[in-house]
Amino acid sequence: MDSSTHKVYHVHDFDSRQHLEHYFSDKSYMVFGDDFLNFLIENLRQVFAVGHINGDILVDLSVGSFIHHLYSASEFFKNIIVLKVNNKCIMELKRWVDERTGAFYWGHTSALLQEKEEISDQFEDKEGKVRSSIQHVVKYDLEKENITEPLVLPPADCVISALLLESVSKDQDDYIRYLRKFSGLLKPGGHLILIGGLETTYFTVGKDKFHAFTYDEGFIRKTLVEEGFIIDYCKVKERTAVSDLIDYKALIIISAHKEK
Repeated sequence: MDSSTHKVYHVHDFDSRQHLEHYFSDKSYMVFGDDFLNFLIENLRQVFAVGHINGDILVDLSVGSFIHHLYSASEFFKNIIVLKVNNKCIMELKRWVDERTGAFYWGHTSALLQEKEEISDQFEDKEGKVRSSIQHVVKYDLEKENITEPLVLPPADCVISALLLESVSKDQDDYIRYLRKFSGLLKPGGHLILIGGLETTYFTVGKDKFHAFTYDEGFIRKTLVEEGFIIDYCKVKERTAVSDLIDYKALIIISAHKEK
């Protein structure tokens, strides 16, 4: 399939359950555990534990309907507002939040975090903590000046975005434009945490290939600095997964705060 025929995440139909099965499940064929599960959980734990990132409101803008990147965040924020681009992603997430039949299983990820935190003598309900922290699940439109119109969100202490900017941006200008929209959700001095796949050109969901904007570490660092952010934490992990579902070369987690 030529890249010009790839679907676009926020424009075309997106199977959120298939996305979860491909990249985040506990199935034997899921080869991304070290990258999309272990790397995200471990580094986000460090970002929140040592970065003094906390407050009342965290806004999450991420691809699909995964939740394990919010485990550590839920320990430091009273309220999480999740923004989703389409109804399927909203329904998938709400099915899990409401503990309805057929919800995606996340027990393998909460167990992974407990192992890292060396919690053995007492069970801690990581998933329950995230559920109780998610106050709203809101649909958004990136092309609107206020992406949650007609709702006006309160300024956030932190915005976290995982694997989204490369999925919705066709080029550098798009990436910067959307980053500014995310930044606009922050309070002065607020924190932005970005998770991305470096040098990705596509990702697969079911039978469909989706477009991804290709960028490297230098680009994201330069862009954040030029947009008035001070970078506090950055970790890059070279790819270990062997699969043709997605062609990223490495993953990056980068945390920064906005100059007041």
